[in-house]
Amino acid sequence: MVNGLQSEVEVITLFVDDIASSKAFYARVFTAETIWEDANSSVLKFGGLLVNLLAASQAPMLVEPLPVGPSSAGARALLTIRVADVDAVCSGLRAIGVELLNGPIDRPWGRRTAAFADPSGHVWEIAQLIGRT
Repeated sequence: MVNGLQSEVEVITLFVDDIASSKAFYARVFTAETIWEDANSSVLKFGGLLVNLLAASQAPMLVEPLPVGPSSAGARALLTIRVADVDAVCSGLRAIGVELLNGPIDRPWGRRTAAFADPSGHVWEIAQLIGRT
């Protein structure tokens, strides 16, 4: 650890293409509390972690001189949430119209997983602890 740099992740900011559709998706899929919102962002509380949905048009000032990549570039990260029963969560996701990218799949590293994407292509994985195969 670099001197003064804490190891606790506080906020993950996701650059989204359409803030309204992203807010609607996250409200439908997650039970996270919205702790801040304006025309360009929505900050959701996931336990001790904050997820900031930020309109991609507002992102350049945060990452310059790097460009903000388009959502069409493909998956660049995977955000994982541990759940008790992947199959039950998958049933619930399908019931509200969320399309799974893959799964449920038993992985050799001891997890049963399934993945889905938000409207801007950010990939979320749900994972259940199982024995190693």
